[in-house]
Amino acid sequence: MPAVVEVRGLRYRYPDGTEALKGIDFDLNEGESVALLGPNGSGKSTFALHLNGLLRGQGEVRVCGMDVTGASLRDVRRKVGLVFQDSDTQLFMPTVLEDVAFGLLNQGLSPEGARKTAQTALELVGMGRSSERGPHHLSAGEKKRVALAGILALEPDLLILDEPTTFLDPPGQRALADLLRNLPQAKILITHDMPFARAICSRAVFFHEGCVAAEGKLETVAARFGWDFSTH
Repeated sequence: MPAVVEVRGLRYRYPDGTEALKGIDFDLNEGESVALLGPNGSGKSTFALHLNGLLRGQGEVRVCGMDVTGASLRDVRRKVGLVFQDSDTQLFMPTVLEDVAFGLLNQGLSPEGARKTAQTALELVGMGRSSERGPHHLSAGEKKRVALAGILALEPDLLILDEPTTFLDPPGQRALADLLRNLPQAKILITHDMPFARAICSRAVFFHEGCVAAEGKLETVAARFGWDFSTH
């Protein structure tokens, strides 16, 4: 299958001298879903931010066949949809529909086209009836769906979700898992929530102190490091 992500020898050091990534190799194929596991501070989020050029380290990073460099960043960012841990960081317009349409308008779509596409994306995530609501009136699960709709409206090839179950109750987690499982995009799931990871991913990559300590079948990798599927 075609590779969506190809990373070789990625290294990154923060301005304070902290070496966050120490030579990461990683591949993700079209339609594949992988969980990034590991303790806080192990480099998972730092790695993910390299995939759309928000951070730039040393090494090779290719997304959808494009090198993630200054010349290609605009095209790369159209291919990569990043859903942050806190949905409030992505929702800032007066209404849900305006929020989802925001990125489309920035890409040059007409107001009418943007509204139509945004409404379709909201229908896809089960939020079609909430288009005129204010984002601040939504529950945590609803906000997560709207943030995801804003990404899906842009038709990315890759979804990156950073701790997507944060603030979600169990019904909200199950609903989100069902939604993600049925989306065709390749997915990178950064999570400590093992039941959620198992609902979506078959493969895992375990980060430890800026290195890939293990990768393979989700259950095998989790068991190796003592990560319990009965808890988060």
